[in-house]
Amino acid sequence: MKQFFKFVLATIVGMIAVGVIMLFVVIGIIATATSDKKVTVEDNSILTISLKTNIPERTPNNPLAGLDFLGFEEEKQLGLNDILASIKKAKTDDHIKGIYLTDSYLMAGQATAEEIRNALIDFKKSKKFIIAYSEVYTQGFYYLASVADKVYINPKGIFEFAGMSSQITFFKGALDKLGIEAQIIKVGTYKSAVEPFFLNKMSDANRQQVTSYLGSLYNQFLTGVSTSRKISKDSLYVMANELRVHYPADALKYKLVDGLKYKDEVLDELKKRTDISLSKDLKGVDLAAYAKDSGADETGDKDKDSGNQIAMIYASGEINGGQGDDNTIGSERISAALRKARLNDKVKAVVLRVNSPGGSSLASDVIWREVSLTKKVKPVIVSMGDYAASGGYYISCAADSIFAEPNTVTGSIGIFAILPNMQNFLNNKLGITFDGVKTGKFADLGDVSRPLTPEEHAILQDEINHGYDDFTKAVATGRKKSQEYINSIGQGRVWTGEQALKIGLVDRLGNINDAIASAAKKAKLKDYKLVAYPEQKGFFKGLTNDVETRVKTHMLKSELGDSYQYYSQMKTLQGMIRVPQARLPFVTEKW
Repeated sequence: MKQFFKFVLATIVGMIAVGVIMLFVVIGIIATATSDKKVTVEDNSILTISLKTNIPERTPNNPLAGLDFLGFEEEKQLGLNDILASIKKAKTDDHIKGIYLTDSYLMAGQATAEEIRNALIDFKKSKKFIIAYSEVYTQGFYYLASVADKVYINPKGIFEFAGMSSQITFFKGALDKLGIEAQIIKVGTYKSAVEPFFLNKMSDANRQQVTSYLGSLYNQFLTGVSTSRKISKDSLYVMANELRVHYPADALKYKLVDGLKYKDEVLDELKKRTDISLSKDLKGVDLAAYAKDSGADETGDKDKDSGNQIAMIYASGEINGGQGDDNTIGSERISAALRKARLNDKVKAVVLRVNSPGGSSLASDVIWREVSLTKKVKPVIVSMGDYAASGGYYISCAADSIFAEPNTVTGSIGIFAILPNMQNFLNNKLGITFDGVKTGKFADLGDVSRPLTPEEHAILQDEINHGYDDFTKAVATGRKKSQEYINSIGQGRVWTGEQALKIGLVDRLGNINDAIASAAKKAKLKDYKLVAYPEQKGFFKGLTNDVETRVKTHMLKSELGDSYQYYSQMKTLQGMIRVPQARLPFVTEKW
């Protein structure tokens, strides 16, 4: 009887789960149908840009975006591809008279901000206006807003202008309390991703490199603001260093903004600029609707008809084996995309868009191999995003040419592995002991219930050394440098795109469109169509797992708050155990 009720209960739970999933499906179908409604852009319209969510490389294929179901709200994210294409289209759209840049937290890296900023600067060549307004200006959003014709802030608002900082979370103290030892095997004086697990503070080498690349990023920030606002870099540095801007009035005093206004006053100015009566509503369209309506790809020309194609391959996120998804780089999925582009006769060139802090060195090598093979039959150009470091650089180095933004974080050529020794924790903290037999001396190599022997440590160190040799050899071949030189600028050291250009790790500073133009030139194409790879997964494919993951993440973030980042880092650590890694350190940068 107990068994019967068990099966009945399991059936009921299963039916409820299926019902919930089907409800999501119905909502998704309705959302998709609704989203197909064409947006009409009236004459004298304003394009409103408000960037409040994370900015992925491509707009996610998510018909539930923007819906709030059972308290789990789906963020409506717009990809960098659609943001850039929309701004480019608006430049020549006679219905659009200007851009209203507002209320943006800019949850994006600095190279992404650079791409959008340059698109706005290009938009201004049309002689159309850009007005920026916000109650709160973070430094990231101000970097975008500074290009506007007029920058306004709420009279009681907040204006951040204090410089940049970089912070690393260290776990050694917690591990010591638990009785867990992180056994480190690495190559690279500057390979600092392992430091949080065996140090309590930054090493001198890591402090040196972080000071260097953070200074380079800050210099790019100051240069951009200086050029746009016509204020000397020295003056800007002093303002930030002495924290002279406490209130909006201070920002106005030092000419960082053009006026203190409430939103209604800004809207009235926009009406005047578009010849709209103050008693009527402002004509406008938001960026998400405009992007959907425009149907533009990265070139801003979706309808170009040509037998020639340039494959745009997106590699975004941490690098691991397997399929991955739109937010992670799976070696199988990206390798398949490269093979598909290589074997497609219509594809005349490949642009590999890399935005990755690295990951598995094995998975990185698998992708590198496909890049190398593709390069033999057609041009391969790499465009680097916020990060293209460690494994992210590994998959880039074989390309014909590499483009980076000045504030791209790259380099970090090094390998490491972490193996925890949990003997003290298990034996003394929990009272758990182990005993067993083995058929070979090294049959239990990597067992976390005991420390490594000196001989075992030497074996693992040899593996890591071998991986580093392969890495530097691949970079040396791709960059046409000696392996000795690559080793001298490697050692795990992190560089910005601006610094990487000087030492030969990248070829040019430029954005994604510069990389596309270079690919077209190298393939001798005047007429071509961009085709995105890999194909984005359908939203309803694997919906059950996706819903489960989203619910779990939502609950953890709600419960842990700001501490979620530490949980996330420890989860990442789990995947790094024993597997050789080529990745950036855990660094939180405030800008």
